Amino acid sequence: MNNEFQSGTAGSPQTASRSSGANITRLLDAVVKYEGSDLHLAVDKPPTVRVRGELRNLGSTPLTAEDTTALMKAITPERIQQQLGEHGGGDFGFAFGEVARFRVSVFKQKGVVGVILRLIPSKLRSFEEIGLPPVIKDLCLRPRGLVLVTGPTGSGKTTTLATMIDFINTERADHIITIEDPIEYYHKHKKCNVTQRELGVDVPSFPEALKRALRQDPDVILVGEMRDLDTIQTAITAAETGHLVFATLHTTGSAETINRIVDAFPTSQQAQIRTQLAATLIAVISQELIPTADGSGRVAAFELMFVNDPIRALIRKGETFKINSHIQTAGKEGMILLDEFLFNLWATQKINYNEMMRRSQEPEQLERKVREYLEMMKKKR
Repeated sequence: MNNEFQSGTAGSPQTASRSSGANITRLLDAVVKYEGSDLHLAVDKPPTVRVRGELRNLGSTPLTAEDTTALMKAITPERIQQQLGEHGGGDFGFAFGEVARFRVSVFKQKGVVGVILRLIPSKLRSFEEIGLPPVIKDLCLRPRGLVLVTGPTGSGKTTTLATMIDFINTERADHIITIEDPIEYYHKHKKCNVTQRELGVDVPSFPEALKRALRQDPDVILVGEMRDLDTIQTAITAAETGHLVFATLHTTGSAETINRIVDAFPTSQQAQIRTQLAATLIAVISQELIPTADGSGRVAAFELMFVNDPIRALIRKGETFKINSHIQTAGKEGMILLDEFLFNLWATQKINYNEMMRRSQEPEQLERKVREYLEMMKKKR
């Protein structure tokens, strides 16, 4: 990666001054040019960009506190700068000319300003492009229920949901409402009417937006994140009352996701919420993004759980520890455990062994499976 930034063709961000605007434009051009996913701006460190999962310096000159403040002000709306001063941080999205969109987090650390920008691809991607199994399309055609997309930060949840919403927008004639913080992918009206509401701009909170959404004739509701008890409860209620609801959680695996939701409620309400979840939940999609073995990019690994009668019974009884075994034996229904998906990626040489084991849920079992596979391949030779 060259030390010198290459000036691109993108327009300057809307609030940029002459000097800071030029700098931020060159930095964002570099992210796009090198196909990076994130740009980090921190004091005493050169700007860094994450490329194929690794952080790399852009140049060698460390940023000063004045630099990061100027770069932040070049792109940050006044309301977010006010949040930064009052609460120590804020998030927003902005368009970088016609080139790309970025999701931005500004914050204070050690008394100075830091900024992290995530590149949002401008083009909505297909199921095939992001590796989503075709069986997921069936979920998008369901009339009602709750679909959860889970995984750690940076695992591609937003991209997966955008692909699913775009599929619905193409195939159905409905009203889609998205509630996001911030809006990342913009959806044009196709067969559907699409209403996109951003926290802090259009509505103050997820619970408030969800309550209002139920009075706005929705068919499909996307909740950017189920952060608190009110949001979880309202999302489940929306699914109960005949809407198709999509939401995200920062969990890994179907059983952990269900436990996290139930544990968010007081003990006295947990039996009721298990009953509600059993009736409304139709799928959990857990995912990870993993560097490819050849270093050319990243590939998604998924765990897929589709709620059938046996799983509903396990949720109602609080026996979520049995869910993985059921997923393992329900391959014909399209279900797959994350470790099984990881193993398949490794066996087809798409990811390396260390990356597979780092993300394994049951590493000892997966290691045994690897040994058996290698022994079998040895005998075939």
